[in-house]
Amino acid sequence: MKWLFFVLFLFVASAGFTQKPSDALTGEHSLRERFLIMKSKSQSYGAYKVIKESTLDGVWKINLDSIDARKDALVAANGTIKNLQGQLDQKIATLKEKEQSMAAIQHDSTHIEVLGINMLKGTFITVMAVTIAALLLLLVLVVGRMKLQSNALHERSLAVSTLTNEYEDYKHRAMDKQTKLSRELQDERNKLQAMIRNS
Repeated sequence: MKWLFFVLFLFVASAGFTQKPSDALTGEHSLRERFLIMKSKSQSYGAYKVIKESTLDGVWKINLDSIDARKDALVAANGTIKNLQGQLDQKIATLKEKEQSMAAIQHDSTHIEVLGINMLKGTFITVMAVTIAALLLLLVLVVGRMKLQSNALHERSLAVSTLTNEYEDYKHRAMDKQTKLSRELQDERNKLQAMIRNS
């Protein structure tokens, strides 16, 4: 009998003090808050809590719905992350292409290719300046040498002309002398013949 009385007491007490489904199942509460409301408004029996099965099922359903919502949010977030990762990879590839293009433009702006040799423009300018200076020096040397040869040739020509003139002058003098000697010889012959005829 005590046993029946005790069970009846528990039933009446639990009916009066158990939580209402609307407390733990309604409103905007977090899962922890719902659990604490359900725990605090439930009847205690020794070390045990007496909770209505409908309330427990409702909280369990809300928990599952929250977990499903979080899974859906996680799936959506993962999709967004994949989409953003794809966009990021595309932007990185575009950026790399632009960097390569800019590196090629910068290389082209600082380098020049001459006879299949790729070199810096500063090096090319230096090589060209040294080459032009060497060619100008060579030209000055060639012009100077030609001038020296021209002077030497002119001096030789003058020497030859002087020698030729002296030779011609000597030749005329020698011819004049020879002619004079021939006349004197002829005069002497004539005198000799005249003497021979007179004797």
